Amino acid sequence: MNFLESVPAIRRIETTRPDLFAVDIVGLVTPADAENLFGLLEAAYALHPRIDVLVRLLEYEGAEWADIAPETIENGKVLAARHVGRCASIGEPDWIAGMQGFLAPSTPVELKHFTVEEEEEAWRWLGSRPLENP
Repeated sequence: MNFLESVPAIRRIETTRPDLFAVDIVGLVTPADAENLFGLLEAAYALHPRIDVLVRLLEYEGAEWADIAPETIENGKVLAARHVGRCASIGEPDWIAGMQGFLAPSTPVELKHFTVEEEEEAWRWLGSRPLENP
């Protein structure tokens, strides 16, 4: 598959809550996907000073973290600490421990992992659900 045929790894999920940022992460996350994700998050922060986040991992193959600009990652940390209240991850791997290490220890973000079978519970925890055919 060439560059023009590639499908983005980050896909927005429309939800019943305007202040819930929800995405599917599918396959391998490239540096371009990461830049796109951080840009989408910044747009969400501009619209809502506090947001919750839901990340659904589908056939996740990892991320090319070494190739993502360090300033992009650092800026992402600072903004998440300032704007995110709760973050739910659904699927494997359970990257919550890694995310806790990514954020400063004093960051007030509440992180919780759910298995694929617990997806409905994750949506309830965040007080939302995906919209059908937005």
